[in-house]
Parts: sequence; C-alpha cells; structure tokens
Amino acid sequence: MLGIWFEIALWKRILIALVLGVIVGMLWGEGAASIKWIGDLFVRLIRMIVVPLVFVTLVSGVVSMGDPSKLGSLGAKTLGVYMVTTLVAIVIGLLLAVIMQPGVGVNLSGAVPEQVQEAIPLSERMMDIVPINPIAALAEGNFLGIIFFALLLGVSLLTIGEKGKPLADLMEAGSEAMLRITHWVMETAPLGVFALIAWVSGTQGVTALLDVITLAFAVLIGCIAHVLLVHGSIMRFVLNLSPVQFFRGARDAMLVAFSTSSSSATLPVSMSVAEENLGIKPVVASTVLPLGATINMDGTALYVGIVSVFAAQAFGIDLSLADYGVIAGSTTLVSIGTAGVPSASLFLSAAVMGSIGITPEQIAVVVGFVLVFDRPLDMLRTSVNVTGDLSVSTAVANWEGEFDREIFDRPIKF
Repeated sequence: MLGIWFEIALWKRILIALVLGVIVGMLWGEGAASIKWIGDLFVRLIRMIVVPLVFVTLVSGVVSMGDPSKLGSLGAKTLGVYMVTTLVAIVIGLLLAVIMQPGVGVNLSGAVPEQVQEAIPLSERMMDIVPINPIAALAEGNFLGIIFFALLLGVSLLTIGEKGKPLADLMEAGSEAMLRITHWVMETAPLGVFALIAWVSGTQGVTALLDVITLAFAVLIGCIAHVLLVHGSIMRFVLNLSPVQFFRGARDAMLVAFSTSSSSATLPVSMSVAEENLGIKPVVASTVLPLGATINMDGTALYVGIVSVFAAQAFGIDLSLADYGVIAGSTTLVSIGTAGVPSASLFLSAAVMGSIGITPEQIAVVVGFVLVFDRPLDMLRTSVNVTGDLSVSTAVANWEGEFDREIFDRPIKF
C-alpha cells in the first residue's frame, strides 16, 4: 500500500489530502484542532529550508551566469512585470467590487472590532534591502537583505576568478543538497495539508463564507480571472508557451500555497517546480522567486481593493473616480509591504481604507467582521501570489536566455 501511495503523482496526493481534510474537518468540528500540530510541523519543515535554499541557490546562480552585468537587466524586467501584474490585479478587484457591490446591505453591527496593524512604510521596506548584519538577516528571514548580500557575494566570486572557485563549488553543492532536502520534505506535504485543511474546515468552516457570500464570490471570481486571463495570456501571447503546460508544472506549488496560506513557506516548492517542471534556470529562479515572495502580491492587491470598496459600500461612503485611483496607488504600496504569512494583508488593508476616509473605528469593525472567514479567502489569494511569481519567473527566464524549453514541454506525470 505504501509503495502504491508514493507511485501516485504528488499533486494528486495533495489534492486527495485537501478533499479528505475538508470532509474530516466538517465531520469532526472543533476536534480537528487537535491534529493542527501535524500541519504546523510541515510548515516548520519547509520554513526550515527556505533561508539556506534561497541563499546558496542565489549565490550559485549568479556565479553560473558568468556576467554580472546581466543582473541589471534581469532586475529591471522582474520589477517592471511585477508592478504591471499587480496593477492589473487591482483593476480587476475594483471592477468586480463596483459591479457586484459586496458591501451593499451588509450589517456590521455584530462585528467585534479587531486591533489593526500599521502598514510598513515603503521607505522602511527599502532600507531593509541593505542588512546591518547579514547573519542576522539570515536568522530573521529578511529576504530582501538575504537577496542583496547573496548577490554581492556571487558577484564578488565572479570578479576574483579562480581564487573564489572553492567557495563557488561549495555553494553549488549546497544548492543541490538543499533541493534534495526539499524533495524529501515535500513527501510529507499530503499529511501536512490534510491536517491544516481539516483544522480550517473544522474550526472556521466553509459555511462562514455564507455571511458575506457576495464578497467571497467576488474574491473567488477575481482570483480565477487574474490567473487565467493575465498569467494564461502571458504564457500564450507573450511567451508563445502552453498555458496548460504552465499550470501543470506549477500545480504542486499552487496546492501547497493554498493549504499553507504563506508565500514564504511555499518558496522551496516554487523553486523546485520552477527548475524541474518549468525549465527556469537557477539564476532566475533563485532571484525572481524570493523577490516575488516579498513584493509580488497580486492576490493580496486584488483582495485589498475589493475589501476597501466593500467597507466603503457597507458604511455608505460614495467613492469618486479619484478615490478609486487612491485605492489603486495605496494598494500597490501595501502589497509591496505585505509579509508572506497568513492573513497579513487583511490587517495591512487598514492603510488603504484609511486613505479613502474610513475612520479607525470603522476599519477595526471591518477587520473584525472579515477576519472570521478570512482564512479560506487567504488560501485563494496566496495561490494567486505564488502563481504570479512562477509566471513572471518564466517570462524573465525567457527574455534573459535562462529558459530550457525542453524541460517546460516535457510531459509531466499526471
């Protein structure tokens, strides 16, 4: 039986775990919280490998590039595409909120106000790029600082030539070792996914979405539309690649993102499928994906835009065209400052709601109201975030000549 289980494709095992988790959670109810520790252990395992994986693969990737000048072109294209896809996500979210009007007729009187967190200022976010202590950045999981230091180290190894070869070889071996550990950890994914989904289904319940079914549908439709229309179009019309093949290659990462609700925790899986399924070479995968887990939040941007309009509609605040422009601009900044952890964007949406005249007291009520059923929606938007990271990585790899078409087109075990 064990042999048969491991012969099944990983994405199928994860999907089976998702379905079983929902069923068990609904039947078990609050008791499902007793197995949440299994899911937490899985998340700890993948968090354990994130930082060393990002560091060694990025240094190794820069060294394998051979020409440091390519980094400038790679970085500019990455940031440019990330900003465009985020803006499109915001527009989709705002259009759906205006058309579906999820906040009209909603009664927030029974909501318990929730303390909200301040959004991280963009200037502070930019300062984090240069770590005061690189070792501390590694210990704290500061991805921007890790990326900056790893790039410097990789470029320095290129400039010193043969003297840097021993360290470069060590980084390359470390990259292979970390990818192997990632594969081992991923074999535990079905157990972790089952426990996490059972806990969510049992303690929070999908039925909680019935309280704001219009808002939930708006987010669901927006997420599906963004993934299919935007990233599917990038594959088909920009890169002349098969969207179906892309989604097949990315599905393991999308399912893990859905179950963990964390872009950062999904990063090792994203890097693995990027290289093995999508043909993205290490120099791009190890640069674009960690950066995306930090600043590319398409699903978050879409969600924050919808929730902001929802709040305005619920409190009877009429929004002008200029207000929608303010929402779009502030949402872009908030999405850049969002931590890749569960429900972080809900609290950071306070900055966006405040920009259109919603009072702190009203914001606290909205956050308290939405928080009850936020987890299922967080799972959706995290999948969108991770899909966007992989889509942009595929595009940049194509443009930079760091893409293996044969790997991308290779049949993937169904």
